[in-house]
Amino acid sequence: MNFIKLYKIPLLFAITSIAFYVSFAYNLERSDFVKLISLYTALFFTAYLFIEKLKLNFWLLAAFGIAFRFIFIAAVPNLSQDFYRFLWDGRLLLQGVSPYLFTPNFSTEPVLSGVEGLEVTVEQSQQLIDGMGGLNASHFSNYPPINQLFFAIATLFGGKSILGSVVVLRVLIIFADVGILYFGKKILEKLNLPIKNIFWYFLSPFIIIELTGNLHFEGVMLFFFVWALYLLFKGKWFWAAVLIGVSVSVKLIPLLFLPLFLKYFEVENKTPKVLKIFRISVKRLLVFYFIIGTTVILTFLPFLSPEFIQNFSATTALWFQNFEFNASVYYVIRWIGFQIVGWNLIETVGKILPFLVLLFVLGIAFFRKNKTPQQLVIAMLFVVSFYFLLSTTVHPWYIATPLLLSVFTKYKFPIIWSFMVMLSYSAYGKVGFDEKLWLVALEYFVVIGVAVWEIYPFRPRPKLGATFP
Repeated sequence: MNFIKLYKIPLLFAITSIAFYVSFAYNLERSDFVKLISLYTALFFTAYLFIEKLKLNFWLLAAFGIAFRFIFIAAVPNLSQDFYRFLWDGRLLLQGVSPYLFTPNFSTEPVLSGVEGLEVTVEQSQQLIDGMGGLNASHFSNYPPINQLFFAIATLFGGKSILGSVVVLRVLIIFADVGILYFGKKILEKLNLPIKNIFWYFLSPFIIIELTGNLHFEGVMLFFFVWALYLLFKGKWFWAAVLIGVSVSVKLIPLLFLPLFLKYFEVENKTPKVLKIFRISVKRLLVFYFIIGTTVILTFLPFLSPEFIQNFSATTALWFQNFEFNASVYYVIRWIGFQIVGWNLIETVGKILPFLVLLFVLGIAFFRKNKTPQQLVIAMLFVVSFYFLLSTTVHPWYIATPLLLSVFTKYKFPIIWSFMVMLSYSAYGKVGFDEKLWLVALEYFVVIGVAVWEIYPFRPRPKLGATFP
C-alpha cells in the first residue's frame, strides 16, 4: 500500500501506457495512420515523463520496460510482414535446406537452382508466402546465419504454429533487450554518464513497438555489439572481437564501424621508439580484425557455395540499387535526376552513395580522434547516421542503432529521429502504398536541423567591450 501511495502518479501513467500498448498491439491496422501516430505520440510523451521528470529508480523503470514488452507477447505484428519470411527461412533450415538457395516461390519452379528432384515441404507455405508478399517471396534471403539460427529456434519450439513461433522470436528479442539494459548500464557507469540514459532505449516506445512488437532483430545485433563494447572498454579485446563477428552475422551494419577502431588501438607514444610502438598497435589491430573476420566466416561456412555468394550479394545489392523508401539525400538527387535526364537514376546513384559513405567512414577513422571509449562511440553514431542519410531505403527499425549509440553520448537527435521516423508509416494507406514526400521532408528537416544544432551549437558572439567572469 505504501508503494502505491509513493508511486501513484507513475503507476497511473504506466496503466495508461499499458492501455495504449494494448490498443497498438491488438487493435491497430497499419493503414490507420491517424490512430497510429496518435498512440505513438502519447506513448513517447509518457516515456519522456518516466525518464526525465518522475525521478524513478532504475529497477522500477526496468520493470515498466519489461511489462510493456510482454503486452505484445501474443500479438501478430501489424506494422511489418517480415516475420513471415523469418518463419519460412527457419522452416527450411530446420529441414537441412539452405534458405539462401531458394526463393519462397520455388514450388512453382520445375528445377530448383539446378538441383533436380529436391522435395521440401514447408508447413503453411501459402499462408507464409501470402503474408510476406510477392516482392519478398521473389527474392533470396539476405539474413545472415546467426539470424537464421534464431529463425530455426523459433520454428523448433514454435512447431507448426505461426503464433507459437512468433512468441519464441519475441521472447528472444526481449532477452536481448534486457542484455542491452545490463551492459548499457555498465558502459554508462564507466563513461560517468547518467544511468537514466539507457532508458531512452529500454523504455522507448519506438524500440518496444519496432523490435518486440514487429520482431526486427536489430536489438539482437545490438545486444552482441554492446556486449562487445563493454568488453573492449575493459581491455578484453579478443572476446570483444568474437562478439562483433557474431553481431555482424546477425545484421551486417557493424561492418561500418570496423575502420573506426584504427585510432582506438594506437598505443600512446611516450618513448622515442615510435616505430616499434606503432608496429605493436598495428599488430594488435590486425589480430582484432582477423578474429572478427574469422568469426564471421565460421558462421557463414556451413552455407558457403558459389550459388550462396551470388544470391546473397545480389539480394543485398537490391537495397542500394532497386528499393527506395523514406530516403533523404537520395530523394533530392532523384528529383534532380528527373529534372535533368527525365528518369530515375537509382541504379547509378545506388552505386555512388555507398562509395561516398566509405569515404566518410575512412575520413572519420583517419582524421578524427577516436582514442577514448566516448570518442569511439560518437564516431560510430556519426558514421551510422551519415549512412542512413545517404541510403535509398530507411525503414523505421533501422534507427534503433543510432538511438542506442546516442545514449552513450550527449547527442539527442536520434531520439527525435525515433519519433519523426514513424511518419513514414503514412505511406501505407487503405488503397495501397503512397509515400507522402512532404512528411518525409518534414522528418529529415527536423532531424537534420536538431543534429546540426547539437554538433555546431549556436552561440551569440559577445558584444565589443563585454567582460566575462
